[in-house]
Amino acid sequence: MSAAPQQAGTPVWQRELREQFPILTGHPDLVYLDSAATAQKPYAVLDAVQRYLTTSNANAGRGTYPWANRTTDLVERTRRRVREFLHDPEPERSAVHFTSGTTEGLRAVARDWLVPLLDDGDEILVPFHDHRANLDPWQEAQRLLAERGTGVRVRALPYQASSGDYDHRALTDAVGPRTRFVAATHVHHVYGGDMNVHRLRAAVGPDVPICLDAAQSVGHQPVRLDDPALDVDFVVFSGHKAMALPGTGAVWARNARGPAFRPTGWQGTPNTVGIVSLGAALDWLDAAGPDRIARWTTALTTRLTDRLRLLDAYEVLGCQTSLAADSALPHEQRRHGIVTFRHRDIPSDDLGFILFSHGFMVRADSLCQAGAGERDGSVRVSLHVYNTEEEIDRLSDVLTSLV
Repeated sequence: MSAAPQQAGTPVWQRELREQFPILTGHPDLVYLDSAATAQKPYAVLDAVQRYLTTSNANAGRGTYPWANRTTDLVERTRRRVREFLHDPEPERSAVHFTSGTTEGLRAVARDWLVPLLDDGDEILVPFHDHRANLDPWQEAQRLLAERGTGVRVRALPYQASSGDYDHRALTDAVGPRTRFVAATHVHHVYGGDMNVHRLRAAVGPDVPICLDAAQSVGHQPVRLDDPALDVDFVVFSGHKAMALPGTGAVWARNARGPAFRPTGWQGTPNTVGIVSLGAALDWLDAAGPDRIARWTTALTTRLTDRLRLLDAYEVLGCQTSLAADSALPHEQRRHGIVTFRHRDIPSDDLGFILFSHGFMVRADSLCQAGAGERDGSVRVSLHVYNTEEEIDRLSDVLTSLV
């Protein structure tokens, strides 16, 4: 099959990157717009997995023969790559623990690190409008402590209704002497906005640990922990959203506030092939350029919202100010690869089926948002570097035809 048609103005670097995804070039009649759920895999990742399984497949840390030693080396290499990819300023101090994904990573922080840290009367601030994976673990920690007779208060991280961003001014007032922990999201999985986590540290003070759900930022834009503005204590992300295999994720811990992060209990056999795929994915993303990826996907989302804002039949969720054509908002306030919307007359599930009949694969439901989030279903278009302007224009034409 031939590759999907490209616009004459599509940059050469983007065409070359897209050609590295066999599932896309093999299905030129389909348009994949669900990268916030899982990203597609380039040849480099697929080849690394094939090479590992056919030359070195063994358990890690449990043998002295060459295959086992090589597997152990690959796991440790990926651990170093996570630190390098995140621009860890103190790699000799931090820890990297592999998990099955963001959800399990956040649960590990809650169960293994936070629960032993809290005393009766302490409180934590967590997001009630974000992905439920960044709410359920902290409520679970509260229940575990309650079973032991320790009462901990779980408070909602304040939001700005107009922008969908955290309300940093209200957060300053919400932090008290018993605030022991804050959980936050880097890029919102529904609204696509950068949650301005660089403002959190100033709001909560220098001593409160901050845990960052980076599922929608790692692999989609630069995440630089050497930037003083990103002074967080945990970064948790999923490998499959960053072009690695499913069932792989990581917890990075700064180990500067509170006890060092050490998962409890016997860890068992790691997902070695998933970890190998994560190392290869980080190599590929570094070579592609996280800054360039972020600029491309932000430009595509702007291209889509510029069309949607002119169509009264659609409601675009999230910050409305950023929809203005002459908006002076900085790059951080733009939607980052995610546009979520509703048709005012067509139910979102039906709209999802209609779009697939035209070859577009989108997400259409409540998007796993926590209890205080959107109550109604919506359609989410989420992009990566392999998506094209031509795909966005085709989607826009179909959406316009439904007005």
